Amino acid sequence: MLVCAALAVCAVTAALLRDRTDSQAPEPAHPDQPPPTDPGLIPLTIPEIKHLIANTTPQPPEHKTHWVNWRRKHQARPRWFHKRTRLARNIDITQVS
Repeated sequence: MLVCAALAVCAVTAALLRDRTDSQAPEPAHPDQPPPTDPGLIPLTIPEIKHLIANTTPQPPEHKTHWVNWRRKHQARPRWFHKRTRLARNIDITQVS
């Protein structure tokens, strides 16, 4: 029961912080658009909030924050490219018919 309560707290926290932690680059408008120089950061997720709260091993003070930000930045770029690929696929589907 405590685990469910902890996950609920993490989910509510992620929902409340979504707008404040989402700094992704604007979505691509067309399939030939070049990638942004700075992909930004995806919003905080429930697992990342769990990692920030958990204190399982002793680490330098800023290690967890640095790691979570590194992961969020490196997830933002593939997300942008995925959306651009989906745009190209949608254009191909509409042109075929």
